[in-house]
Amino acid sequence: MAARSSFLQRRAAPDHVADLLIRELRASGKLMTKANSEAPGPAVVLLSGGLDSMVSAALARERGHAIHALTIDYGQRHIRELQSAKAIAEKLGVERHVELPLDLRKFGGSALTADIDVPKTGVDEDAIPVTYVPARNLVFLALTTAFAESSGSRDIFIGVNALDYSGYPDCRPEFISSFAETARLGTKQGVEGDPFTIHAPLQYMTKADIARECDRLGLDPAWSWSCYDPTPEGRACGECDSCRLRQKGFEEAGVIDTTVYS
Repeated sequence: MAARSSFLQRRAAPDHVADLLIRELRASGKLMTKANSEAPGPAVVLLSGGLDSMVSAALARERGHAIHALTIDYGQRHIRELQSAKAIAEKLGVERHVELPLDLRKFGGSALTADIDVPKTGVDEDAIPVTYVPARNLVFLALTTAFAESSGSRDIFIGVNALDYSGYPDCRPEFISSFAETARLGTKQGVEGDPFTIHAPLQYMTKADIARECDRLGLDPAWSWSCYDPTPEGRACGECDSCRLRQKGFEEAGVIDTTVYS
C-alpha cells in the first residue's frame, strides 16, 4: 500500500511543495479568494454519504454557507450510503436535501453497478480499478452545477481526493479545474460573469488528514459509509479498497473509526 500511495502522490501532485503550501493556506483561512472574501451565500454539496463528502459538507458549513445537498441514487451496490447521506444531512442541518434517482445500472461497466465482483485483495496500483463508474463525477458535477444554478449558488463542494484514493481519473485536480471552465462556458450564470467556484477542500489531503478533520469538526465517522460491498448483516466488509483506505487513514491519524466492520 505504501508503494501505491507514493505512486499516486507522484501522479496527482507534480508540484508537491506548491500543493502543500496551498493546503496550509486553505486550512489556516489565509488563502483569500472571491468566494471567501465576501459574506458566503448558499453552497451546493455533492453528498454521497461517504466520509469525504461528509467532511466536505461540514467544511462548507464551517465557512458559513447554508447547505443545499444533492445525493444521487445511481443504483450503486452499496445503497447503504444513501441512508448515511440522509443522516448526515439531518445532523448538519442542511437547508435543502435532494435525492435524485439516476439508474446507472442500465449502463453497467462497474463493480458498483453491474454483476462484477468487488476486489477484496487490493488493486493494481498502475490500473484504474473495476470499481470505477464510467464518467460518474463528470455526470454528477454537471447535475450539481444545474442544482447550484437553480438554487442561486455559485459555490459547489465535492469531496474528491487525489492522494489516498483508488486512482479514479475523475478525482484528479486536472479534471476539477477543467470542469470549472466547462461550467463557466456552458451556463447562463457563467456567461453572465458570475461563474461557479468548484471547491475540493480535500483534494490534497491524505486519508489520515481527512480522519483528523472529521475529528476536529466533531463528526461521528459512523454517520458516513465507505464500504463498496456490505455484508448481508449490513456491516462494512473491511476488505474492499474503500474500506482499506479508510481504516488505514484512521489508524495513521490515531482517531477511532466508530464504523462497525465484519
